[in-house]
Amino acid sequence: MRFHGISLLLLASAGCSLQRVPIAKSSDMDDHAAHMSAADLVDPAKHVSVSASQGTPGLPPSANSAPARLAASPRHGEWVKFPVGQGTSDSVMAWIVYPSSRTKAPVVVVVHEIFGLQTWVRGVADQVAADGFIAIAPDFLTRVRGGPSSVELTGDSARRIIGGVDAAERSRIINAAANYAMTQPAAEQRYAVIGYCWGGQTTFMAAINGGVKGFSGGVAFYGLPYITGGRGATPDAPATPAGVNADSMARINVPMMLLSGSKDARIGAAMPALDSIMKAMKKDYAGVNYEGAVHGFLRAQDDPKATPDEVEEAANLAATKDAWPKTIAFLKKHLK
Repeated sequence: MRFHGISLLLLASAGCSLQRVPIAKSSDMDDHAAHMSAADLVDPAKHVSVSASQGTPGLPPSANSAPARLAASPRHGEWVKFPVGQGTSDSVMAWIVYPSSRTKAPVVVVVHEIFGLQTWVRGVADQVAADGFIAIAPDFLTRVRGGPSSVELTGDSARRIIGGVDAAERSRIINAAANYAMTQPAAEQRYAVIGYCWGGQTTFMAAINGGVKGFSGGVAFYGLPYITGGRGATPDAPATPAGVNADSMARINVPMMLLSGSKDARIGAAMPALDSIMKAMKKDYAGVNYEGAVHGFLRAQDDPKATPDEVEEAANLAATKDAWPKTIAFLKKHLK
């Protein structure tokens, strides 16, 4: 893997201290944190060489296979830094990956989970590029953590500070990332957004806020637009009992897709209401709830857990094998 532009040594030496921010509390975070604490623990007796695996060809890597996939990638990826908006010196860090083709390609903004811009997210971006798009994965924690850095935060550290990234900041960063990527010589002037957990919710936020010129759609993995009890509901636009803010959904004017797992009971309970509202408004929307799959199934796939559950692992991998082709078909349809 080649690194260009910003020197990793320079970034590391800059030293970005973490600010004290209260731990963010949300159902999205609780769901995904519970999944990560189990699925990211390797059972050595079951998977002796899991760290050397590159995962399933044609699919994004799992959490365990991401490092090997990135190390073997033939695509050009690099760390970049760009302003978060016009007229400001504040900047955002991002990982950008280009497809091997020399033809121009549309852009996909990849939004990380509550665990920040980790290796797994960069592995997903690499697969997006393998499928023919310029993928850019911004670090939404850049400014909260004290400045640009390519140093990967631990999941606990990221969760501790992500509450400092409000809805307006999320939109600014997505817009800035899309604008930066679309100014590259190899880019077409169209983009979509895909995101996971916290990033899935952020993907819906991008659609509600409208984005910038060229915004063509979004795919949310296990993340709802707004949830009752905060994070979007207002007195003049209350959330429905199922947690979906109908007035916010009316502002969506791009195609959207939601992919989740049936073991995520909270999101599963809200999906029928979301589907009904979007259909009533004649929005371009589709939702799939995969039987037996967990919240975070794309990250988990068949990675071993501290308490092995081969049925669950098989369901997660099956969901991934269906969800990723659906995602790429969605992107090709609306971007190409």
